[in-house]
Amino acid sequence: MAAECPVIDIHTHILPRTWPDLAERYGYGGFVKLIHERPGCARMVIDGRDFRTVDENCWSPEVRIRECDRDKVDVQVLSTVPVMFSYWARPRDAWDLSRLLNDHIAEVVRQHPQRFVGLGTLPLQEPELAIRELERCRHELGMPGVQIGTHVNDWNLNAAELFPVFEAAARLDACLFVHPWDMLGAERMRQYWMPWLVGMPAETSLAIGSLIFGGVLERLPGLRIAFAHGGGAFPASFGRMEHAYQVRPDLCAVDNPHPPSKYLRRLFFDSLVHELDTLRFLIKLVGVDRIALGSDYPFPLGETHPGSLIRELVELDESSRRRLLCGTACEWLGFIPGVGCK
Repeated sequence: MAAECPVIDIHTHILPRTWPDLAERYGYGGFVKLIHERPGCARMVIDGRDFRTVDENCWSPEVRIRECDRDKVDVQVLSTVPVMFSYWARPRDAWDLSRLLNDHIAEVVRQHPQRFVGLGTLPLQEPELAIRELERCRHELGMPGVQIGTHVNDWNLNAAELFPVFEAAARLDACLFVHPWDMLGAERMRQYWMPWLVGMPAETSLAIGSLIFGGVLERLPGLRIAFAHGGGAFPASFGRMEHAYQVRPDLCAVDNPHPPSKYLRRLFFDSLVHELDTLRFLIKLVGVDRIALGSDYPFPLGETHPGSLIRELVELDESSRRRLLCGTACEWLGFIPGVGCK
């Protein structure tokens, strides 16, 4: 690993190999159970219904490290699978589950500190508990930040109830990674995996728009916040949002005094856009210093070989390529993994 600038993948997901029966633990359903049916393969099941099949790279650090070595990735930033957020659950149950998941990620990082960095998860349906767990992630578990969803039940990210959590993140110098989940419009997208293909990009665009128009970024200029999947539909929607702010301020400028263009250079994005010209467009829109390698490892909608799209951009000079593979991630995290604080 190049000590001065490791290749860092900021968007990877991990689960424990096993965890307690959560329905039994909390007394009601809706939670994920992991059923190991044969070596190296397990089913994620919710109330008897299959959600997803996962392989051992979803829980085995050793397999992950071998596959990272194959793909020339030095460090993975680990976060839970978004279905585990459980924002719908009773707050103290979600808090208990968050602690279980966060302790697991912290232990994986402790065992392999040169290869992994951990992000926590929070019981955001109860902001006071979320702040307590965020403080624990930072002070006790040594995590640089947390992953959050694009909404919390009926709250978009500009909800007044959530602002204290963002305040705490800024105060604690914690980075945030926003990942879509529980996609809007799912009742109209029952075929063809459309919630993942259409709903996810829309979710992320809605989350960014809520933070901008809701004034969260204006009120917290030090917040370091990154968005999965290249910001979803936001880059293609940015011009429309900017235009709308100018022509309908009566609708768009009610909670924030500045247009979206003021905040483009405040946002971070991962590189998971699947197509070279889309990555070129994102670079043109926000710059290489706002984009970090992200693969969605180990899932099939992710990049099969993390970093390959960045490496295929032949027009990039070496400085820009290193920025995408390392430098932006270090700025967002607040340190250089495997090396220490900047």
